[in-house]
Amino acid sequence: MPWQMARRAERLNPSTIREILKITERPGIVSLAGGLPSADTFPVAAMKEATARVLRDSPREALQYAASEGYAPLREWVAAELGTQGLHAAAAQVIITSGSQQGLDLVGKVLIDPGSTVAVESPTYLGALQAFAPYEPEFVAVQGDAEGPLPQALDAARGARFLYLLPNYQNPTGRCMSAARRLALVARARQLGLPIVEDNPYGELWFDAPPPPPLSAVAGDGAVYLGSFSKVLAPGLRLGYVVAPERLYPKLLQAKQAADLHTAGFNQRVVYEVIRNGFLRQHVPTIRARYRAQRDAMRAALEQHLPPGCHWQAPVGGMFFWVELPAHIDATALLPRAVEAGVAYVPGSTFYPHGGHANTLRLSFVTVPPGTIHTAVAALARVLAAA
Repeated sequence: MPWQMARRAERLNPSTIREILKITERPGIVSLAGGLPSADTFPVAAMKEATARVLRDSPREALQYAASEGYAPLREWVAAELGTQGLHAAAAQVIITSGSQQGLDLVGKVLIDPGSTVAVESPTYLGALQAFAPYEPEFVAVQGDAEGPLPQALDAARGARFLYLLPNYQNPTGRCMSAARRLALVARARQLGLPIVEDNPYGELWFDAPPPPPLSAVAGDGAVYLGSFSKVLAPGLRLGYVVAPERLYPKLLQAKQAADLHTAGFNQRVVYEVIRNGFLRQHVPTIRARYRAQRDAMRAALEQHLPPGCHWQAPVGGMFFWVELPAHIDATALLPRAVEAGVAYVPGSTFYPHGGHANTLRLSFVTVPPGTIHTAVAALARVLAAA
């Protein structure tokens, strides 16, 4: 049958990270590749209890079709929680999505025309590039430093449909924007008439001090904010949310309706039962403590083992180390040799919209015990030294 695919299908490509994860399923491979939260942090007992309450108290409602914008008490919880972080939004601005990844897709569907420009950090989250690419934008990479994009670099994004940012413990670099940088970026974006799409899946994973308030708290109706329950509860629930200004909200909701009618109502009710009485205030600190110890283990291993010419900055939150290798090393070409040595990572070039930067890689530390981190980094170092 001569199926003719849409032009946008040409921009659908497999996730490099997902393909690498298949490799890591082989026996004896230590994966420092996937951006997966630690399964040891999943609150299984709390989920069991919440599931039983939902099935006891509201089984018909939980198993029925539901409102496209999401379960009202959960939306109200999101709005109230964001208010404690300085982002004051009404529940009527919240849409519950099937993970924040769906939020990215809805933003792309509503805001991107073929050939229009989308500005992103350099490097940026691969999943966002994948979500936006089918709508056929032209990506503009905004240059930055250890704190994120430079305000003066936004001039390259003039006329873009939006600027996509991850201010907190960014994937892949782990960097966190200072309060001053956030204010400067919002001010320059406002001068240029450049809307901001702020993605914050890692903001609760701080180690010593919480991050500054969201850019959206200052940008007002010039920003869309995306959040997720994946990193603080469990990614298998596929629950995220979008907070949108009044002008965009109806179209995002219509795009949501067209995509899947609504996010799983049963999951929404279970999550609300878990979190409604302050569970996250006790649970999330345990995640932070675990990840901090694993961060420290990776920092020590990198300091001890990596050869001269490698550079990195220890993150103050999140899940990732970003490593720059000597200029002559191609991380993609080196990956098969690393796998043979028993360790996997993600080559950094995949996080750049136009490729390049072959001498970079991302390491994730949260799913690997400290002792194993040391062993894996030592193996990686031997491979790098021989390159």
